[in-house]
Amino acid sequence: MSPLIEELRSTPLLWLLVLVPIVLVAQFLYPEAHTLLFVLSVLAIVPLAALLSLATESVAIRTGDMIGGLLNATLGNLTELVIALTALRAGQYVLVKASIVGAILTNTLFMLGASFLLGGLVHHIQDYNRNTARLQSGLLFLATIAILIPSVLADADNSVTNATFTNTLSVALALLLVVAYGLGLLFSLKTHREFFASAQHGSESELKWPPSLALTTLAVVTVLVALVSEVFVESVQQAAVALGITPAFVGVIIVALVGAAAEMVSAFSAARKDKLDLSVSIALGSAVQIALFVAPVLVLLSYLIGPSPMDLQFWRGAVAMMLIASLTASFVTNAGRSAWFIGALLLLVYVIFGMTLYLLPPRT
Repeated sequence: MSPLIEELRSTPLLWLLVLVPIVLVAQFLYPEAHTLLFVLSVLAIVPLAALLSLATESVAIRTGDMIGGLLNATLGNLTELVIALTALRAGQYVLVKASIVGAILTNTLFMLGASFLLGGLVHHIQDYNRNTARLQSGLLFLATIAILIPSVLADADNSVTNATFTNTLSVALALLLVVAYGLGLLFSLKTHREFFASAQHGSESELKWPPSLALTTLAVVTVLVALVSEVFVESVQQAAVALGITPAFVGVIIVALVGAAAEMVSAFSAARKDKLDLSVSIALGSAVQIALFVAPVLVLLSYLIGPSPMDLQFWRGAVAMMLIASLTASFVTNAGRSAWFIGALLLLVYVIFGMTLYLLPPRT
């Protein structure tokens, strides 16, 4: 346990971990103090994200950037899954779909763009394996098509898109997306893994955590992030009303940024250390996992824990933003090289979406 204790002593940011029990106790004693719980939960997630980043980096040293990025994306997406399951049980399908859209936009535009920007400010030009980016972008585009079909049909001709048809089509698409995700893992990690080796590994990490300590820390911190995130979800809607923030902005921007905090810390740290392969794997891998695994699983689970079946029919604006995000990610990662200006462009696209959602008037 000495490496972890030493890290806690030497990193002032990790001292904020004391807020984790505080927010859980405050949620029990003052469940109606939504704005207070909102602020405390956000501040508590930050040190948990930093600790998760350190543990993931230690594991990635031994597994490689591709598997390390997949591991980080999987553990990071557990937060989004818990958030979505909480809303799913309550029948808040609009919030579920908004969190899915937000996760995809945040990972492909904000996380990837900020990684390029931060890495480019330290290193003039950075290289990464474009085969990994091409695979992830292709899978993400496939998921966008699967979501686009029921959404377009619903707007085109209401006479043939009844609820039974939409639900049946959504279940079939969900199963296909899960199969596609499994095939993508088989292709990249097994049959053709030689194509997805890191272009460069940057400087050697100074972390010397034993594997057992790193994995235990990952498991414990992930559970704590899930608990704090649940408090965040229960308070964010009322806090948003008190702060004058639109529901669309809350679902697509705020919930997604908080849910992806752990992954962002890891991605940004890796980019500054010239390990851009790990950053790209985390950002695009997380978006692909949300689109091809988490979203389909939520559709299937809605038949078990939801008050009614959930479909893959999204509103037109959401589909347009996901399509633009997937095409933008595919375009900027095609060369396998990056500089700070490319990251700035991705962030500007994200700001355009965020500004639009913030100014969007509430639906009457």
